[in-house]
Amino acid sequence: PDPEAGCPMADMITAEELRVVKAEHPGAVVVAYVNSSAAVKAETDICCTSANAAEVVESIPADRDIIFVPDKYLGSYVQRTTGRKLILYPGYCPVHRKLMPEAIEEQKTLHPRALVMVHPECTPEVIDRADEVLSTSGMERLAPRSEYREFIVGTEVDMVTRLRRDNPGKRFYPASDLVVCPNMKKITLEKVLWSLEEKKYEVTVPEEIRKKALRAVNAMVRMGSGQ
Repeated sequence: PDPEAGCPMADMITAEELRVVKAEHPGAVVVAYVNSSAAVKAETDICCTSANAAEVVESIPADRDIIFVPDKYLGSYVQRTTGRKLILYPGYCPVHRKLMPEAIEEQKTLHPRALVMVHPECTPEVIDRADEVLSTSGMERLAPRSEYREFIVGTEVDMVTRLRRDNPGKRFYPASDLVVCPNMKKITLEKVLWSLEEKKYEVTVPEEIRKKALRAVNAMVRMGSGQ
């Protein structure tokens, strides 16, 4: 409901730019993070989320080159966990890039009993200082069942709000107050209601792009279901 609330990381690569990378690496399998445009997905073989990125990469035959777009930090983490060499595109999440390793060290000093969990969109230097590297859904699952009572959370600051709400008996600390996504904050319930009532800002996708992008999304879904 706000045309200015786009994703800067998704905007770092266009379909044309991806086609150039594909031409440089003919035969490579293209894996696109879901934080990408429909046009980019249409140039992709399979999509991934931050939760299943490693699983998606591991599903690709070992003799195939892999292009990973657009997040170089998520791709770097997947390389680390799978041992697969990836062709990384130099995109990144500006919000997670704000989280510095020094901030993690400071929070660990302030809360020495806390578990440090960070998002895989963070830099390798931040990931090196974490106890757990998790998607936001992974953080949600870990928090209630963990024996830890305190957590340092390295992702968008409002994730702490959700974790505190859902786990009132535990303590959660933002790794840094700088990790704020201004575009996410532009979306409010009032804007959603207004958009629905006034039928404003309808999103349309050309049919050819829709079909191609759907194939990449469905490839991910089939992999997850074992088909």
